[in-house]
Amino acid sequence: MKKILIVEDEAILLRALSDRCREEGFDVLEAKDGEDGLSLALEEHPDLILLDILMPKMDGIAMLQNMRQDEWGKHVPVIILTNVTDSATVAKGMDAGIAGTYDYLVKTDWSLADVMKKIRAKLGMK
Repeated sequence: MKKILIVEDEAILLRALSDRCREEGFDVLEAKDGEDGLSLALEEHPDLILLDILMPKMDGIAMLQNMRQDEWGKHVPVIILTNVTDSATVAKGMDAGIAGTYDYLVKTDWSLADVMKKIRAKLGMK
């Protein structure tokens, strides 16, 4: 069973993503801020991370930058889910993400089905 870490501070969205991932057969870990997300990621080594950018305590970009300093964290696939469309922030996320291990979805542009397709693609599943 593949393990997914969802790092999202919006409770309703966190619940919707978690429920859908569990329905699809994934083991789900949840964090409501970047600090908890980073700790869980480094402790649990999930197969994939869904990551919000704007969060309390530590934002998603800082979490990603810190995680990429760890040997395991350099390679884990990350899908950034955010409402931020500012090109400078997107570029910063891409720089922190390291090519091939990162993807980006703007929250207003996707459905839960879209997220599940992206997760399966990143994990090499059909």
